[in-house]
Amino acid sequence: MTREAASVHAVAASDLTIEYPPHGASPAYVAVHGLSLRIEPGEVVGLLGESGSGKSTIAQVLSGRAFTRPTGSTEVRPVITGGEVRVLGMPLGRMRRRSLARLTFDVGFLAQDAADRLPAALTVAEIVAAPVLERDPRFNRAELGTRVATIVDAVRLPLAVLKKYPYELSGGQRQRVALARALVFAPTLLIADEPTAGVDLTLRDALIDLVSELQRERAFSALVVSHDLHVLRGLTNRIGVMHQGVLVALGTIDEVFTDPWHPYVAKLAEALAPPRDEPDDEEPDEEPDDEAPDEEAPDDEDGLEDEEPGDEQPGAEPAEQAR
Repeated sequence: MTREAASVHAVAASDLTIEYPPHGASPAYVAVHGLSLRIEPGEVVGLLGESGSGKSTIAQVLSGRAFTRPTGSTEVRPVITGGEVRVLGMPLGRMRRRSLARLTFDVGFLAQDAADRLPAALTVAEIVAAPVLERDPRFNRAELGTRVATIVDAVRLPLAVLKKYPYELSGGQRQRVALARALVFAPTLLIADEPTAGVDLTLRDALIDLVSELQRERAFSALVVSHDLHVLRGLTNRIGVMHQGVLVALGTIDEVFTDPWHPYVAKLAEALAPPRDEPDDEEPDEEPDDEAPDEEAPDDEDGLEDEEPGDEQPGAEPAEQAR
């Protein structure tokens, strides 16, 4: 982290409003209303919310990817229509090309579907090196090879994968390749949108531990978007809860879900609370019938723990998928 970056907030948003402009028959749509949020240097903040709550839109804008448009793309990008926001001290209101290049260098972005969109025709080494060569096609190849090998090793992949193609890798390995690509510039801020998406449940905790370890080693700040509270609990210092484009809670996980004031957060807290033991007023039979089936599940089973998180569906409560 540079001395300049360490002296400013990683993110400083004040009354930020983000809108999708009208396109075709669709009218303009305000995705984020009056967001005020600060992320300190070295801090990891999570955003929790249902589908359509605005959290992924925030990730696109803060990472600068909302201001880039790939050649031939017709995708509608969000725009800032109110308030102000600075990322690593850079105002995002009117991004010039040079400022955008600096922003996307200092901010690593792990998209929600990054693992599924790895270029099929490129090897892992070429995929991780691509952001560097896009900026400087004449970058020293020996130095680039060392940089790529170092970051691939850092995400706990064997160097043998450098010559492999995405179809030869597991889902967890592809997600690690996407993470390596996001960290290839050693960014000051990492923005990760659903970092465990598409990863097998058995590998999820290993990926959480990996991101947490890299964050401690490299001291970058991070914004982690997830519908899975288990992920945020393992990665973040604080979380914010988004509901219908509005930040309705902010604090540590315990602060957010202890005596919540907003009805949506209260509903999440209720769903996350452990089930209460109901008193048993009936006297046990002196001679139980061995052939009678059990009518109650064991007291130590928790339905929330047995759920497996699925894909985020519109309107689905994130607490229902939390672990």
